[in-house]
Amino acid sequence: MQQQYDYEMRMKVRDYECDIQGIVNNSVYQNYLEHTRHEFLIARGKSFPELHKRGIDPVVARIEIAFKNSLYPGDEFLSRLFVRKEGIKYVFYQDIFRAADEKLCIRARVDTVALINGKLGCCAELDELIQK
Repeated sequence: MQQQYDYEMRMKVRDYECDIQGIVNNSVYQNYLEHTRHEFLIARGKSFPELHKRGIDPVVARIEIAFKNSLYPGDEFLSRLFVRKEGIKYVFYQDIFRAADEKLCIRARVDTVALINGKLGCCAELDELIQK
């Protein structure tokens, strides 16, 4: 079954993101995932700085990453996500595919929560963003 994604963006591996083995360092994938989530919000008309100014801070509570295939310097890749509300959490399911062959490189689940003026809570504005 093909997954229906809410957002997709194309990126390219930069040389300095790779470790001595010549592959993307595992910690760099979290940067890719976070950048994709930020761009997803911007595509929906919001930004993290704007939300923060209004006392709304979406924060990562937990992240799980399954590493499937490596990316190398110069590889273009597609970072895709879909998001679901599960209780108080906003769960981002994120996959990264090598663009050349659509090979799955990582699969991640990122559980986020909203702090409203410093307190854990539900956020109608975020609910609306993920339902668009």
